[in-house]
Amino acid sequence: MERRLAAILAADVVGYTTLVQADEAMTLRQIKAIWAEVFKPNVTGHRGRIFKTMGDGVLAEFASVVDAVECAVAIQNALRARNAGAEDGPPIEFRIGINLGDIIVDGDDVLGDGVNVAARLEAAAPPGGVLTSDHVHSQVRGKIGVTFVDAGEVSLKNIDGPLRVWRWEGEAAPAKATASTRERLSIAVLPFDNMSADPEQEFLADGISEDIITGLSKIRWFLVIARNSTFTYKGQAVDVKRVAKELGVRYVLEGSVRKAGNRIRVTAQLIDAATGLHVWADHYDRELKDIFDLQDEITQTIVGRVEPEMAAAERDRAVSRATKNLGAWECYQRGLWHMWCYDRAELQKAVELLIRATELDPNFSTAHAYLCYAYYEGVIMGWMDDPEHQLDLGMKAARRALQIDDQDPIGYFAIGRIHMMRGEHDASIGALETAIQLNPSFSLAYHGLGMALMLAGRQDEARTAEECVERLSPRDPILWASTICHALADVLAGDTEAALAWAQKTLQMPRAKGYWPHAVYAAALLQAGRVEEARSEVQAALRELPKLSISYTAQSLPTKHPGGLDPYLDALRAAGLPE
Repeated sequence: MERRLAAILAADVVGYTTLVQADEAMTLRQIKAIWAEVFKPNVTGHRGRIFKTMGDGVLAEFASVVDAVECAVAIQNALRARNAGAEDGPPIEFRIGINLGDIIVDGDDVLGDGVNVAARLEAAAPPGGVLTSDHVHSQVRGKIGVTFVDAGEVSLKNIDGPLRVWRWEGEAAPAKATASTRERLSIAVLPFDNMSADPEQEFLADGISEDIITGLSKIRWFLVIARNSTFTYKGQAVDVKRVAKELGVRYVLEGSVRKAGNRIRVTAQLIDAATGLHVWADHYDRELKDIFDLQDEITQTIVGRVEPEMAAAERDRAVSRATKNLGAWECYQRGLWHMWCYDRAELQKAVELLIRATELDPNFSTAHAYLCYAYYEGVIMGWMDDPEHQLDLGMKAARRALQIDDQDPIGYFAIGRIHMMRGEHDASIGALETAIQLNPSFSLAYHGLGMALMLAGRQDEARTAEECVERLSPRDPILWASTICHALADVLAGDTEAALAWAQKTLQMPRAKGYWPHAVYAAALLQAGRVEEARSEVQAALRELPKLSISYTAQSLPTKHPGGLDPYLDALRAAGLPE
């Protein structure tokens, strides 16, 4: 038998005997529906495992105490909403107790004091509420979006000595960002199929699946179902809609691995479970050399593709909804849709929607982070009359995001952009490197890092970072900004042919907007001796931003070292840009 430390959640129906005596059939029907629609999706969605069910109760284990408590709160909130909308029958309420302690695993069952104390806490919990041990509370303090109150010391049946406990009765503080997103968005990664004749390749298929789950779990704005839940479908012919319903997710990622000789092909497809339609699909052909390097490369590539594709699908979903009564999640997604249009009027709509999202859910960290980026976008595109004020607003929003969730890579990405615009290059590079450490597949952070490195005079590193963006997210809305920054790094490095190629590529992209592509292309053309074409591009840049000048450009792109922007400024000056 195995021993380990785990968080145990115990739940029980309040007044079960009375409810059954009043209407047995209806009570049992309601409880069965609650198990299927509330408990199972929330437990699996919070990376837990139900190991025992009784007629009126359930026991579940979690590796994370935070997951256990957030799951309990989510269950009680869901039951409260369900009872409020019920048209027949009495409300069904639950008590929930949570303990962190040593458990004994015996097959599928879990035993030990950790379980016994959780059960006693559940019996003492308030109806519709949660009661935790002091050890649990010390682990989650400051990490969840609800407030527990000290309920003092209690004596529990068959438990030695008094136990200090903490109580939550349903009066929740505003939910954290993760609460908003977990209610809206989740994904299950099914075990990839081994399509090879060689059964020894099974470990590669499993390894890729597990690494993708781990990689996606680093992205804070959506929930990833744990491996021990999704791998129960291994070897089965699955119906995606059924799997999504059982796991309580909106999206499903599935794929396969096929080996032939010394080559391997990995396919992956992201499916919207509600419609059964493919959101994205691709395949990757590689030579089978170092198996671990190959596994890392494919995992990072797939994770990098899945996140922006899901984000784009969510933005489209939000935009298609009626504007009346939008919640925080819809306001956030619609705000991003307007922001990625790269248009001055659209950006104003984005700011309004993102502010509204933070008002509806003050602890929605990612909405605060992207509000910061929206302010940054207005400044970098030259649309704001008071850029310092906009940067101050952006810094305030980014700090709020990180105050709520100091592990959110988007928060570090956002604050890194503000530091860069203020000429704080080391702080910018540090924040953006942190964002990448937290999520190695975060394409936006690679772009931001590339631009910060460029202004710090580290052109080779800058170009390497920018090249990661297209590899990770070739349909990313920010891709044009990445390619034009690559071109500018080439201009500063004196690599004229590369600068021309990257600038031309940018101008062919439908999302490329504003003065940037024309100005950088003009500098590259001038360096290549194509003066008249360069002058024409400068005029195109001025049509996009009439206030554009040499002094404006120098001020808006502060470099770490004096004269760091001179090759660019000298070329624009020679091409006719006014001082």
